[in-house]
Amino acid sequence: MTSKRKDRAKKFKEVRKLGTLMQKTALKTGDTVMIIAGGNKLKRENKGKVGKIKAFAGKKKDRAIIEGLNYHSKHRKQLSTDKPAGKIPVEGSIHISNLMLYVDKIKKPVRVKFKFLDDGKKVRGYLDPESKSFVQV
Repeated sequence: MTSKRKDRAKKFKEVRKLGTLMQKTALKTGDTVMIIAGGNKLKRENKGKVGKIKAFAGKKKDRAIIEGLNYHSKHRKQLSTDKPAGKIPVEGSIHISNLMLYVDKIKKPVRVKFKFLDDGKKVRGYLDPESKSFVQV
């Protein structure tokens, strides 16, 4: 076996050991995002709402939990006297394909772009819709 084949086989074993890989996303924890799609056709109460990303969830980390949005109720039975039974509102996750970075300055969702600066550093940003120039986030 050649060294390239051995390296590829080793990488494949590592991937299988880890399970599924994390999905690539330009969004980060703490970003302000807008929900642009998703949900039931009859019930899209979250579409168009803005919130901050609290955490990423799911096996592939392809879902985001947004602060104060997408609540559902969780039924909990009483475990002790200080924790009563009942319905507890819990924030549900939203797939990252249904989210877009929201910029307060222009009050619109924008697509995230990457650019290399003169010193070689990679930065996140967006294209300003009016001036068509790159604005760093």
